Amino acid sequence: MKADIEIARSVRMRKITDVAAGIGIPEEQIEQYGHYMAKIPVELTDEEKAKKSNLILVTAITATKAGIGKTTASIGLALGLNRIGKKAVVALREPSLGPCFGLKGGAAGGGYAQVLPMEKINLHFTGDFHAVTSTHNMIAALLDNYLYQHQAEGFALKEIVWKRVLDVNDRSLRSIVTGLGPRTNGLPQESGFDITPASEIMAILCLSKDLEDVKRRIGNITLGYTFDDKPFTVNDLGVAGAMAALMADAIKPNLVQTTEGSAAIVHGGPFANIAHGCNSIIATKEAMTFGDYVITEAGFGADLGAEKFLNIKCRKSGLCPKLTLLVATLQGLKMHGDVPLEKIKEPDAEGVRKGFANLDRHIMNLRSLGQTVMVCFNKFASDTEEEIRMVEDHCRELGVYFAINDAYARGGEGAEELAAQVVDIIEKDPSGPLKLTYSDEESIEDKITAVARNIYGAGSVTFSASCRKKLAQIRQLGLSGYPVCIAKTQYSFSQDPKRYGAPSGFEFEIRDLVINTGAEMIVAIAGDIIRMPGLPKVPQALNIDIVNGQIDGLS
Repeated sequence: MKADIEIARSVRMRKITDVAAGIGIPEEQIEQYGHYMAKIPVELTDEEKAKKSNLILVTAITATKAGIGKTTASIGLALGLNRIGKKAVVALREPSLGPCFGLKGGAAGGGYAQVLPMEKINLHFTGDFHAVTSTHNMIAALLDNYLYQHQAEGFALKEIVWKRVLDVNDRSLRSIVTGLGPRTNGLPQESGFDITPASEIMAILCLSKDLEDVKRRIGNITLGYTFDDKPFTVNDLGVAGAMAALMADAIKPNLVQTTEGSAAIVHGGPFANIAHGCNSIIATKEAMTFGDYVITEAGFGADLGAEKFLNIKCRKSGLCPKLTLLVATLQGLKMHGDVPLEKIKEPDAEGVRKGFANLDRHIMNLRSLGQTVMVCFNKFASDTEEEIRMVEDHCRELGVYFAINDAYARGGEGAEELAAQVVDIIEKDPSGPLKLTYSDEESIEDKITAVARNIYGAGSVTFSASCRKKLAQIRQLGLSGYPVCIAKTQYSFSQDPKRYGAPSGFEFEIRDLVINTGAEMIVAIAGDIIRMPGLPKVPQALNIDIVNGQIDGLS
């Protein structure tokens, strides 16, 4: 089969004006970025129309290094729905340059189920990530300048909590010292970098309802604490309006197209292992304004992405999926069944059977959250019919819907049966009201414990001494009503990335808490998870090149 980028180049793309018209957006209402990309005004969102749309959430079993293929499944379902005569729009997150040049080489789907133009989507796109990075770092620069300019007046902060961000995997920047050299270089202080998808500005972009809300939230960001333990915010700097100006274009969702010319909205890009892992509320609601069926994904496995989608995004936006697809593969099941990575393409019925424990835990969790669940089986060329039947039979025993997605190899044609079944389920057996894991009124400690025990399977939850102090600070500041966003490894239910399958009864350690008063959530850092990834020994950048004006190596 051709490489993803070869398939992408073989597609004759529609002009973005035609794609927009296809879902009812007139040409004069979009802002074109060339022939094949456009920004959509936030004002086009129609809450009443959105309420009539059918929202479908795509999540997955626990991530493996072999990949699961949520984005391919999401795009494939949109292709299949459009092929059977439904008006479907897929709403996805934007790729980050860090993983593209580190591990993945791209994040725009795969095979004949991609969003296009894939090179531009993967590399810079319409500049949203750069806007987030610039806004975040501009705040850092303005804070440093404020401290420098007001030092003679005796002003100082006891603690600074605002770091910097960069959309590059760079372990050397995790901990740094700024302001070295002559006094005119500023005040020496410890700092560090997170990756841009972990920025609070990215979370604000994805959780805001409009630009005014972005301005309000940015103003509320806590940058540090005074010596009398009062928060020092962006509003205290007086620059919330200027920072909102930097985000004025980024707040608008991006319209692109699939490999079969249907509409796709791609906007926002927080990771689910270190942030809340969902595209923007604005993009989802705009897709629901113009599509009768909207497919959106949440990052990594259902314990991370789906949990945060439901407990954070849906809690704050009023969204509620009609159906949740749980993507699984034979290779992924085998990895969770203790089959070595180098042998997961070989037949191994016992490995598949042992891997069901991971699948079952995710199904149980999603049902506990009120979701009707369909297992969406991503088909690979190496799969055997016998092992596929094993998965299907197991799902039937559990009373769970099952369908095969073959869009990677066959495009929309390979997802028609999946699409037809999705329509039937939504009509006859849609998800009920959300059953959130915790209430707003519970303490932050109890919220974290509820997720760790009820979703991850932990036996106990421990908090470091510094966390205990922050819990007291959160109570004192009146922030206990915020939802929690747990940052942990994507490779396990536990905090240990090597504990595959469905471990239970383990101790779950919360090492740190990050108070996001702009995004209005508390980020809990579990175990050794780091918010600035490093590059692997053989980074994907070694495979990316530009030859005769064309980019190679993206996938």
